[in-house]
Amino acid sequence: MTRAFSSKPLASLACIVLLCLPQLAFAADFDGSRLSAWWAVPFAGILLSIALFPLLAPQFWHHHYGKVAALWALAFLLPFASVFGVAAAGVGLVHALLAEYIPFVILLTALFTVVSGIFIRGNLHGSPGLNTSILAIGAVLASFVGTTGASVLLIRPLIRANDNRQNKAHVVVFFIFIVSNIGGSLTPLGDPPLFLGFLKGVDFFWTAKNIFPETLFMLACLLAIFYALDWWYYRHREELLPIDPTPDSRNIGFDGQVNFALLAVVIGLVLLSGAWKSGVVFNVAGTEVGLPGLVRDAGLVVVTLLSLKLTAREVHEANQFSWAPMLEVAKLFAGIFLTIIPVIAMLKAGVDGPFGAVVSAVTRPDGSPNPAMYFWATGLLSSFLDNAPTYLVFFNTAGGDPAQLMTTLAPTLAAISAGAVFMGANSYIGNAPNLMVKAIAEDRGVKMPSFFGYMAWSCLVLLPLFALVTLIWFR
Repeated sequence: MTRAFSSKPLASLACIVLLCLPQLAFAADFDGSRLSAWWAVPFAGILLSIALFPLLAPQFWHHHYGKVAALWALAFLLPFASVFGVAAAGVGLVHALLAEYIPFVILLTALFTVVSGIFIRGNLHGSPGLNTSILAIGAVLASFVGTTGASVLLIRPLIRANDNRQNKAHVVVFFIFIVSNIGGSLTPLGDPPLFLGFLKGVDFFWTAKNIFPETLFMLACLLAIFYALDWWYYRHREELLPIDPTPDSRNIGFDGQVNFALLAVVIGLVLLSGAWKSGVVFNVAGTEVGLPGLVRDAGLVVVTLLSLKLTAREVHEANQFSWAPMLEVAKLFAGIFLTIIPVIAMLKAGVDGPFGAVVSAVTRPDGSPNPAMYFWATGLLSSFLDNAPTYLVFFNTAGGDPAQLMTTLAPTLAAISAGAVFMGANSYIGNAPNLMVKAIAEDRGVKMPSFFGYMAWSCLVLLPLFALVTLIWFR
């Protein structure tokens, strides 16, 4: 297990900055057009570290990934502070922590803890039909309990059902495609980008009405491809192990039922924070923290503690509950959220920034938005950047008026929404549940593909489907 002090340099720097909050409160935010593309090097560095270290130096990575993430974060923060001043660096750090990272980790931790407190008893052998059914159920759940909640709830039973199979990595890969990403496309509860759109004024059911055909097409195709592939593996005699590690049982049931009520509270808190309009706002070093967000985060912390208190130890033991997957996601995304600061700033600078070509590419010669290019630009960036801020960048690039985007520019908003959610499946870091599912699967003994190995799967399976979605709906 990773040592607890692996992110101390980053934590120490954060403490120093927080002590200087009165001085930072008046610092101006920096303009992305003033930056060069070189400021994206730390972000590229942490991505390459996630991609290459597990492949080239797995033991080193297992013990020191927190330190590597912290060093890349410092590789951005320290030079930025020396060039633009401690105040500007502090503002960026505080904004990343308070407005993005801390709420993100609190929600993820609450969902991880609550869903890990639910144990699905019994075991059905992982036949192609059963596996496909579980993936389909997860796709439906993802839009209502979030891709994280559905992933954590179902990944362990799915792995347990297939523990008598020789080949099961493909099952987890398609689980990431379907449950951890595309299944969360229909409501703001499903995926963070859609929740940000909801906060900006997009109607709760708008995405369900406007990208349902695209979502249904993607899910139907992926489930059909998975069934065919899993059937091909399953029909080989050597596929099934002589002894099933988990005896077959059809006495299916749930332990830890109190967590269903707590899961409902989590969903209620998230909905409340979006629907509750309050004028109470606290300004912390230039970052506005609203009362609804504070109530949501405090409530989620309480829910997490209640789940740990009320869940029987036997349930956690049966689920092989461990903080290791959550720690890995939290530490790596701490580095990602910090090193992404200049990348998002350069994108927000539009055509005047270093990435102006990206912004120009989504506009037709007559000045109207090009839905196909919005779909691919949002999607490809969401494959490697955090898909929530990427969604916001292109939401604002398209005008930022929710009333117009939901009506006259509906195809553009649909393309942005679909691109952000669908293409988060293209890499392990495209969406937080991807990395968490990978960590849980590896913790349960599944030999998962490397970073580039996974991308070989996504390029082969997903990109042709995305091309068809473009031709049918976003021309």
